[in-house]
Amino acid sequence: MTFTRTPVRSARPGGASAGADAVGPGGRFDAARAPLRWALCLAPAVLVLIAGYQRRWMSDDGHIYVRTVRQILAGNGPVFNAGERAESSTGTLWQWLLVLAGLPGADIATAAVYGGLLLTAAGFALAAWGAVRLHVGGGVPGAGGAVPRDRRVLLPLGALVPLALPPVWDFATSGLETGLATCWIGGAWLLLVARPRSLGTAFVLGLGPLVRPDLALVSAVFLGAQWLSARPSRRAALAGAGAAGALPVAYEIFRMGYYGHLMPLPGVTKEASQSLWARGFDYLDDFTGPYLLWLPALFITAALLPSRRGWLSVPLAPALAPVVAGVLCWVYVIKVGGDFMHGRMFLPGLFLLLLPVFLVPATRAWATAAVGVGVWAAVCAAGLRIGYEGLIGPGGIADERGVYVRQNAAAHPVHHGFGGYRENAAYAREVRAAGREGVPVLFLARNRVGGEAPSVTAYYATLGLNGTVVPLDGAALDPIGLAYPLAAHSERIPERRVGHDKWLPDEWIFADRGAGALPAGFRPERVAAARRALRCGALAELRAATRAPLTPGRFLDNVTGAVERTSFRFPNDPVRAERRLCGAP
Repeated sequence: MTFTRTPVRSARPGGASAGADAVGPGGRFDAARAPLRWALCLAPAVLVLIAGYQRRWMSDDGHIYVRTVRQILAGNGPVFNAGERAESSTGTLWQWLLVLAGLPGADIATAAVYGGLLLTAAGFALAAWGAVRLHVGGGVPGAGGAVPRDRRVLLPLGALVPLALPPVWDFATSGLETGLATCWIGGAWLLLVARPRSLGTAFVLGLGPLVRPDLALVSAVFLGAQWLSARPSRRAALAGAGAAGALPVAYEIFRMGYYGHLMPLPGVTKEASQSLWARGFDYLDDFTGPYLLWLPALFITAALLPSRRGWLSVPLAPALAPVVAGVLCWVYVIKVGGDFMHGRMFLPGLFLLLLPVFLVPATRAWATAAVGVGVWAAVCAAGLRIGYEGLIGPGGIADERGVYVRQNAAAHPVHHGFGGYRENAAYAREVRAAGREGVPVLFLARNRVGGEAPSVTAYYATLGLNGTVVPLDGAALDPIGLAYPLAAHSERIPERRVGHDKWLPDEWIFADRGAGALPAGFRPERVAAARRALRCGALAELRAATRAPLTPGRFLDNVTGAVERTSFRFPNDPVRAERRLCGAP
């Protein structure tokens, strides 16, 4: 069954189909051109594979995934801490792929690093093949008329841009979902170009929000382009919508009922719906400025004008869709204020913007552009770098790989030992020792005090490290709220570092998890106010949604209250919170 009732006739010269590749007139396969085109597709993948391998590493945020995967494999469910349903994994599909990797006993961190690298390379290969499928059909205007599609020569152009950028090399690994996002974008676009009438294509295009929630923008644009390409009947359109939405909708219902939220917890703590335009433009400048990205943009734009007639021979919707999606991705990243990792959040949008020109026909205009971009790429790869002193810029944006290379005193840190950062190393030793003792204990700002069960509760900002050293039956909490609902729902603190502008005071943690005498320096009235606030209103409901036994009634209450619960915020000052939530004078 196809997506449409009747095939759509091509508007290309000679009746060439949009999905033709190395096929000559009369349907003959052009064997002479095929090896060159395969080489063009594989070359970017091989180059990014080499560059990513040379800079392989694991980020602290990558270790957040690792702990959740370990909890799943231990039978505790998709949670960061046993007994509290918090979704710390932003990339849902990436989390479950790592679960599959861990089932045979593979080391999860190693699987995350090398799996991400292979997926990045696959994404580059799929993007290149999509460009072949886009450009080889029809003709390209030239001095002697249209060049037959089986004789067209393609050149790398857009592919040169990401290959030259150090952030692309860094996040080809890192343990995060970036490699999966690259692979999904490349594969989804190839399917959009080659098989726009397939229900399978609709299913793959709909997976964006499960790769990363913000990639729902890409899914929406690509699905719109599929509809424009296929022009399905109403029945076929409903079938396509069902195929695209089946898994994301099913998982969203599960998310609402199980976690009680509309989005992963990092989206709550980073306020994914707010607008921080000024910070976002700083983040844009931090990415585009050091690498002079305006130069390849200028070369590509200049080549588009004399080549505009050639674009009439390609399917318009698949050609424009990634550009529209890429612009929307960049606008969204700027709107929410960017990120603290240099360049990371702009990489999917950049990849999308370059897809239609990843490989281009060898016309005079495109060849000139390819030479210009090639010179820029060589200079960029060889010497253009960010100029942070201490690896963190003035806006709190960091060369994240550089930070962990220095802190671990290792060129390729995967399992972090923090040999170059004594504070983290000492903390890790102390928490591991407490875990071996098996006595309930709470670590607050390196102070060891009495705690409730589970055996070890540790409150530390470096969450990946914390999740590594705290036992699975313990609680690894963070003041930012990436895996701790209480901190995630506190109000933002203006002017703090991007992505770190939540910070829950220690009084809340002792009120929530502590036992025995108050630690030195704690004010009893503030701890008492926090304890009362935890039993009042929306804060009490938040705790029930994430900690109460998951009965059918609790699941239903979580679903119906997910919208209000996701938007709930409270002051991080315990006294103010008590007054707001409990109505205290």
